[in-house]
Amino acid sequence: MGFGSYDESEQDNQSIDTDLDEESVDSRETDHQGRIEFENGASNDELIDRLKDIKDDG
Repeated sequence: MGFGSYDESEQDNQSIDTDLDEESVDSRETDHQGRIEFENGASNDELIDRLKDIKDDG
């Protein structure tokens, strides 16, 4: 088999264990209690022009 080839028989009957132990998962672990600021140094007009360039290239 070449690169990227796969055996179709391996694609049958795949099972994924999605049972989570709810007691061991702390969803508050990633809560953010602060403020985030980001400055990219570009004006809105520069960003809009860049977006137009990206869309034109696509």
